Amino acid sequence: MSIGEVISQVRESRGMTQNELADRVMVTRQAVSRWETGATTPGVDMCKLLASALDVPVTRLLEAPPGPHCQSCGMPIPKQEQHGLEADGTRSEDYCAWCYEDGAFVGPETLDELIEHSAPYMAEGTHISQDEAVSYMSAVLPHLRRWRDQ
Repeated sequence: MSIGEVISQVRESRGMTQNELADRVMVTRQAVSRWETGATTPGVDMCKLLASALDVPVTRLLEAPPGPHCQSCGMPIPKQEQHGLEADGTRSEDYCAWCYEDGAFVGPETLDELIEHSAPYMAEGTHISQDEAVSYMSAVLPHLRRWRDQ
């Protein structure tokens, strides 16, 4: 489901008009309409405001490709060989090979270190600014199992 479809669905389920949502996030009704129709897409920081206004987790608004995602870094892990290994050599269902090896986490030890390390790669790979990558990761990663459980 696209961001626009989620915004529309959640807004309507809350009994909210486009004008009411626009007022809550300080934009025009036309901006809300353009997001909902897919003509434009709100930026990461606007998604944070929208999530708050709609009372949903920001991860519900931010599109992610289908399939399993690493519960440490958020990266898609579509291929079996990209999954990390448990101590007994079996593939981890939850973590990628870059974050998890022999049943233990490798690489950056804190969420802030992971974001600092990964943001330049995300920015380059997705053609967004590094600031947007940091903002996105700061909104999404704390909800992943590794960081949520700490």
